[in-house]
Amino acid sequence: MSTVSSWLRGQRKTELVELANDAGLKDFESLKKSDLEIKLDEYLRAHEVTLSKNSRFNPFYTRAGASSGSPVKRESAGSTTAATVTSDGESKTAKPRGRRITKVADDISSTLAMATRTPRSNLNIARSVPLPPSPAVVADAIDRRTAVLRRRASVAFDRSGIVEQAESIRESLSSVVSIEALVLAIEAWGLRSEVLPSRYAFTVPAVPLLRTSDNAVYLPDLFFLLTSSFWAPFSLWISTSITVPLIFAYFFNLTLKHKTRSHASTRGTHSFDPLTFNIVKALLAFLVYSQDVRFGGLVGDESVYRIKSAVPGGAEGILIGAGIGALTSLYDAVLKK
Repeated sequence: MSTVSSWLRGQRKTELVELANDAGLKDFESLKKSDLEIKLDEYLRAHEVTLSKNSRFNPFYTRAGASSGSPVKRESAGSTTAATVTSDGESKTAKPRGRRITKVADDISSTLAMATRTPRSNLNIARSVPLPPSPAVVADAIDRRTAVLRRRASVAFDRSGIVEQAESIRESLSSVVSIEALVLAIEAWGLRSEVLPSRYAFTVPAVPLLRTSDNAVYLPDLFFLLTSSFWAPFSLWISTSITVPLIFAYFFNLTLKHKTRSHASTRGTHSFDPLTFNIVKALLAFLVYSQDVRFGGLVGDESVYRIKSAVPGGAEGILIGAGIGALTSLYDAVLKK
């Protein structure tokens, strides 16, 4: 029995099975790798005439022919080792070139073997190549990153204390006193431009980097505080809108409760009755600014005209503000019942 071809020994079991299937070998499934190599070697040698034409088995027959020496190979080898006679009558043997040819053939056969690898080996190579992630993986990564950013933003928002500050401001503004103060602040802001006008103070130069132009700055002229032009209308407004209504609201306080035998109830009471305050304020505004009542010369016409022209809405604006305060005080009293 001849030795097994080195080419077959270099193949894996799966490749030997594919070669056996291509060659048409039967009943080899239960054979081990070594037994399959022997049986496939014998089968290929027995069917050399038909299988040598298949390029898949070229490496086998190339090496088998070089190792065993077919008649053609032996003849070519004999011809290459024929003796040559020199001019001196001595014979010299030419060096055989078969080894060099066989080496080149082995290189070619190994190249063909690599080119005829099975699809499974090519699949393994393809698996080693890094591929871009699928859309589902990208979507999951985006969702995780978004969740992290949302959680960080929520933590930063909670630490900022914006919610607590907003709740505190809301609680402070949700009262009758806050609404009354807002109405008076609107009236005072409109009156300020009349009794304390603004004068040019300085100019903010332009900034070329920010593409801004020169801006003139105007500030209230505090010198008017030393003149009657400021105090006459201001004292009239503060008397009709704040001082006199507060005096009546203090003495005519309908929110006060009588003390019971068990305890004194102070729930829902105010130091100044907001409803009385707004009623008196509306009555004074109607008499002074609409009906031209001067109370025996205590109120000047110029001051009345200046207040009517400065306060937003004039006399009607003051009456509307008093009406808003009265409705608010009634609503607050109903909620506290």
